[in-house]
Amino acid sequence: MVEVIVISEGASEEQFIKKIVNPQLNVLGVFLKPIQLPTSSQSKGGAVTFDRVKFYLRNILNQHSKAIVSTFLDLYALDTKFPAFDKTKKQIDVHLRVKTLEEALHAEMVEFVGCRSERFIPHIQPYEFEALLFSDVKALTSAVPTWPTFIGSLEKIQQDFATPEHINDSYETRPSKRLESVLQPKYKKMHHAGLAAERITLAVIEEKCAHFKSWMDKLRALAEPK
Repeated sequence: MVEVIVISEGASEEQFIKKIVNPQLNVLGVFLKPIQLPTSSQSKGGAVTFDRVKFYLRNILNQHSKAIVSTFLDLYALDTKFPAFDKTKKQIDVHLRVKTLEEALHAEMVEFVGCRSERFIPHIQPYEFEALLFSDVKALTSAVPTWPTFIGSLEKIQQDFATPEHINDSYETRPSKRLESVLQPKYKKMHHAGLAAERITLAVIEEKCAHFKSWMDKLRALAEPK
């Protein structure tokens, strides 16, 4: 058995990993344990500063010496103090940008903690977790009885971008804001994200979202040979 502790930004990402991703990997002997990044000793969620991430990752890597540690962070609103942020912010290719950010975060943490490089697998999702839900808008809208009315509007958004992971990151045009603006009743992350992802299926998400699939492939590669 291989244990992977995944540090996530919020509760909906934590539930997505637990209920949608984990079952697919369990059969390979890879077990994901999602943990929401704490704001303080009393609360979770909130602003994801690089210092919070850095020191929390260090603690997890040191406390769980036999586990692999990963992240599930959004590129949208990523703290400007993340390694290589300034270097990459003008890069047009979002997949190249997140790959560079992940490599820089990996190098920073391995040096800071002094752990084996293979123990840390960073993942930064372009641009938001909700981008994954645009993989199949028909399946997405099946989560709520009134949502099929809005398939056309969501398909138009989908068609304007090369892939769901290219739906951009301004406040008004990031994936979650688009869902909130289009759907009635309004999309609510904690209530709807898991329902929608379950209907879309992980296989379709991986087919449409190359960077997310690359993370899944890294996790699958951890499986011990039979």
